Amino acid sequence: MTTAEAAETRRRYRPELQGLRAVAALLVVVYHVWLGRISGGVDVFFLISGFLITGQLVRAAGRGRIEFRPLWGRMIKRLFPAALTVLLAVLALAIWLLPQDRWFQTIKEVFASALYVENWRLAADSVDYFAQHNTASVVQHYWSLSIQGQFYIVWPLLIGLVAFAATRLRRSLNGTVAITLGVLFAVSLAYSVRLTATNQPLAYFHSLTRVWEFALGGLLALAIDRFLLPRLIRILLGWIGVAGLVTCGMILDVGQVFPGWAALWPTVSAALVIIAGATASRAGADRILSSRPLVYLGNLSYSLYLWHWPVLLFYLIARKREAVGLLGGAVVIGVSLFLAAATYRFVEEPVRKSAVGERTRWGSYRFAVLALLPVLLVASTWQVVSAKKADFSIALDDDHHPGAMARDPETPKKPVPGKEAVPPLIAVPNDWGGFPDARCTPSRFDKILDVCTSRPEGTPVKTIVAVGDSHMQQYLAAIKPMAEKNGYQVTFMLKGACPFSTTSDAMPGDAGCLAWNSAAQKEILAMRPDAVLTLSTRDVRVGPTEKTPQGFVDQWKVLDRAGIPVVALRDSPRPGFSPPACIEANGVKAPECSVPRNKLLADPPYEKLTDIPANVSLLDFSDYFCGRGLCRPVVGNVLVYMDDNHVTASFMTTLSPVLERGMISALGW
Repeated sequence: MTTAEAAETRRRYRPELQGLRAVAALLVVVYHVWLGRISGGVDVFFLISGFLITGQLVRAAGRGRIEFRPLWGRMIKRLFPAALTVLLAVLALAIWLLPQDRWFQTIKEVFASALYVENWRLAADSVDYFAQHNTASVVQHYWSLSIQGQFYIVWPLLIGLVAFAATRLRRSLNGTVAITLGVLFAVSLAYSVRLTATNQPLAYFHSLTRVWEFALGGLLALAIDRFLLPRLIRILLGWIGVAGLVTCGMILDVGQVFPGWAALWPTVSAALVIIAGATASRAGADRILSSRPLVYLGNLSYSLYLWHWPVLLFYLIARKREAVGLLGGAVVIGVSLFLAAATYRFVEEPVRKSAVGERTRWGSYRFAVLALLPVLLVASTWQVVSAKKADFSIALDDDHHPGAMARDPETPKKPVPGKEAVPPLIAVPNDWGGFPDARCTPSRFDKILDVCTSRPEGTPVKTIVAVGDSHMQQYLAAIKPMAEKNGYQVTFMLKGACPFSTTSDAMPGDAGCLAWNSAAQKEILAMRPDAVLTLSTRDVRVGPTEKTPQGFVDQWKVLDRAGIPVVALRDSPRPGFSPPACIEANGVKAPECSVPRNKLLADPPYEKLTDIPANVSLLDFSDYFCGRGLCRPVVGNVLVYMDDNHVTASFMTTLSPVLERGMISALGW
């Protein structure tokens, strides 16, 4: 392609691409704000990026050289100003509006977003991106910018390497690049499909599951001038593409099936619009896409994407709502558009057109560091202050914070001083119990299972296995003091949303949970511990909805035949809202922060079962979580819950003497 041809291609496609960006951004915003869903618009951004930068790089390589430093410098000036401006604004609003129990997570994600690794931060946290808005992270939408930033670093190096190889091997540049991108497309798409099927949340944020979208855009850039189609066909393709983009989020549950095969829907739809190009027809979709309003909105699309998510979440937090409604959604979108226009006018364009970073050889990189400093400095200061607020300790003999022991009928009652409850609200999200010195190894039966074992001093007096989901994990805080006091060795096998059962009760048909439970059963039978701790019920929610699944009983029967005692613990009540957030908003004595006991707890469901094997001892600590009338958020100056269903390690620690007494009595130790 000659320079003139390249200029003609850019001129021909730029208005339609801006309009396409506008449509993608509008879909993202409207679906997020009004529908609480995902549209697939982000995948369109990835395709367009691959299309534009691949064409630019191949043309540069064809002229003889890719200028990496100026290229990355321009990208810094394009991406950093708006992204970091929004992050600074988010930091200010978060300190003012966010509940304290969300501070640390927000700080971590601000750092990750500023450094373009937010997608990996979310992947490591196994976050549910599509959780209720009132608990979602205010910067989690930076995951897509992180992937795009990583792409802008790697892609020029890749094309430069391929161009070098093509020159040395005397091969066609376009052909060599096309083969390379074709391989990347196939490998990445296959990996995306596989990982989406086995671990969809990880696949959604994983950089390698998105490479094929950039590669598809690159392949399109290489082949675009070869699509010599009749105008009527191009008009039809353009409208099919637009219709595909608009309907994708309506028909597909993007949040549960992307990226995988499903992500071909929006990317191929966008590709059809690009192939259609400028039809010069009043009936063509490009006539609308290249209209001045959409082209202008396309210019704002980057800032609009950055602003809409924090505006939405801060609106919900300030209004104490979980949904915006029609009018509230209009307000959110209007404010987001205003901020996007202001950011584009006063931040993006002035920096992009200025000589900032161009006076010296490494000026752009100095500009990047200087632009990052305010965000990192504010976030670091906030982190130091937050760490001081989060510092606390609790012990079993703490008369100021007796926790569960304040409700123990066998403990002499003492007046509880009017001290501030622990843990501090800011420390609540990290108040998980465990054995920090435990050694974890993959199971000998299936690597899906991690087997973690504590290290008691000397020969263990007894061996205990704790197995199940996160509601079994929370009991580790109660098990640890008991184990250390008595010289027990504790082995724990835990998997979120996968209680110990012969079925996948939390998510029916979950193959990963079934495989994990099978491996856990085999490990326990091979270990032959002195006792197994697991749950006897699940889903103690408002209703009541509590049940003892048959799969639980079937696992107990397997252990019974092996002569292994089981101590089955009744699940803790799940209030269905976050008591810490409620306390911060309304105060510890607010009636809305407590739940009537009879709405959560009835007679234990296992009492109706007739096939519970003789090896099972059933323990019920419901009276420690709930009084006779109410399940309160604070008991004995200790916060009971860390979120809408998990119990704090602090409260579980105070329950340890009760668990110890119950186990010794049940097992005759």
